[in-house]
Amino acid sequence: MFVSPGNDVALAFITLFSLGFYGWPEKAEPGGETQTMNNKNEKGESQGRRTSTEFDWGSFAIRLVATLVLVLLTYNPSGWSYAHWLQNSFSNDGLGPAHFVVGVIVLIGWVILLTATQRSMGTFGLILEALLFGGIVWMLIDFGILSINSVTAFTWVILVILSVMLAIGLSWSHVWRRLTGQFEVDDD
Repeated sequence: MFVSPGNDVALAFITLFSLGFYGWPEKAEPGGETQTMNNKNEKGESQGRRTSTEFDWGSFAIRLVATLVLVLLTYNPSGWSYAHWLQNSFSNDGLGPAHFVVGVIVLIGWVILLTATQRSMGTFGLILEALLFGGIVWMLIDFGILSINSVTAFTWVILVILSVMLAIGLSWSHVWRRLTGQFEVDDD
């Protein structure tokens, strides 16, 4: 039986990931009006809340936390990850249905993240993003802020950078719309 922080991490990932894509749920007010994230009630009166199409640092933070959870749930150097759990199961009690279900959840998360990132940024955008973050890491190493002597510490840095890159990819359509006023529409 799977008894480790993975169960809690998987549940947190699903919750945060769904909030990142769908926003906070609607809530019914006592007068029968439904307040949504669109900043107006059914009568068109402003409620002082942000809109679901409005993108801000909080929206980015939710996406960043969701990507961090997925990346670190998949693998991290601490030994508490899906990859370590699988590796330990091969040598101990074998694989079971919990391994399969959690593996499918992790795979779904990766497919969603990679597809959304690829569609919003494109291959050239991903290459530029990787070059930018590679250059930042190189600069931090050159200035002596980051050390590559510890493989574990450097692995953590790479995993966090991967999470940031994926969060930017999830957010890029919103940023692009803000910068240019153009919506991205996928014809597929």
